[in-house]
Amino acid sequence: MSAITVHDKTFVPYLPETLILEKVKELANAIDRDYADKKPLFIAILNGSFMFTSDLFKYLTIEAEICFIKLASYKGTKSSGQVITAIGLDTDIADRHVIILEDIIDTGKTMNEFLPQLRNQHPSSLKVAVLLHKPDATVYPVTIDYCCFSIPDKFVLGYGLDYDGLGRNIRELYQLEPGA
Repeated sequence: MSAITVHDKTFVPYLPETLILEKVKELANAIDRDYADKKPLFIAILNGSFMFTSDLFKYLTIEAEICFIKLASYKGTKSSGQVITAIGLDTDIADRHVIILEDIIDTGKTMNEFLPQLRNQHPSSLKVAVLLHKPDATVYPVTIDYCCFSIPDKFVLGYGLDYDGLGRNIRELYQLEPGA
């Protein structure tokens, strides 16, 4: 892995694909144990979680369903402060065990706004599984039930995460070059 340039920014290697997949497999094993015989419904938040979701589902062995929604709050390398629902939930979650799949939680604003909407639909249980969490950036209280990596408050790219639309297809994670 070597530095890459996307748009006008340079990104340096951060997490290799092998380590990411190892952690995703560990998370899948934990969910398999916790949800044996429960047939959970996964709600994957697009666009960023698509690679995480795909790999997680390859490792799960339990019966499970999945649906996708699209929430957005980023513009460039910063959170816009606004959460936009571009594609909404069209599945009944009442009395279901629901697991949200998110690529990254930094400020927590998206989950802070979205989780109460889901709780109002009365699921049997509601959990959050995330690839990346930035504890130093978190300002809104969010309970994260499953987490692959806690990372510093630095902008990351790859493995589904983008910078202004580009970089989602990169298999590894890169971090914005220090000082950029």
